Amino acid sequence: MLDSIKAVIFDLDGTIIDSMWIWEKLDREFLQKRGIDVPNDLNKDIEGMSFTETVVYFKNRFKLNEDVEDIKSEFIKMAYDYYKNKIELKEGVREFIEFLKSKNIKLGIGTSNLKELVVEVLKRHDIIDYFDTIRTSCEVKRGKPFPDIFLKVAQDLKVEPKDCLVFEDTYAGVLAAKRAGMKVIAVSDELSLPNKEEICQIADKYVENYLDIA
Repeated sequence: MLDSIKAVIFDLDGTIIDSMWIWEKLDREFLQKRGIDVPNDLNKDIEGMSFTETVVYFKNRFKLNEDVEDIKSEFIKMAYDYYKNKIELKEGVREFIEFLKSKNIKLGIGTSNLKELVVEVLKRHDIIDYFDTIRTSCEVKRGKPFPDIFLKVAQDLKVEPKDCLVFEDTYAGVLAAKRAGMKVIAVSDELSLPNKEEICQIADKYVENYLDIA
């Protein structure tokens, strides 16, 4: 699948790093602090949203009195230590990234996370310099499942969408990549397993980890 590829674009959470469980935990802590139970449909509703879109969703759905910026700051404070000191890479991803660079394939990140947290975790694992561009969904008009973020990354890399391969873990992310006209490999992540069947229907390939990529 890499034969005709000029650029590889990675999602971050659940794709490069094992972090989706952290956001589930932080969402629960944030709501419980306000005496609110976590709705069963929360993860499905916010999947693919940008950081800002998610905060606005929380404010509106749970009728919060806090300003959007205050809510955003609270989430950043809650997540910062995890991203700076605790979150680990997904199995085989470092070796795969190094392989891609050895083939002179351009690399980019298109993530729904906040730039500050992205930079911290990539620096922690000493892989930030491998990427030619890093974009967040807050920098484009619409978050995933819209294709905006991946098209922006491709534009940065000066590569046509048809020559890009995306790695994603969520249904919204896979759909965004396909809508961008790109090939996509779905990477297994525990939080997205309930949607595995739907993901496999639209992804070009599904892998358990980066060691499975041939």
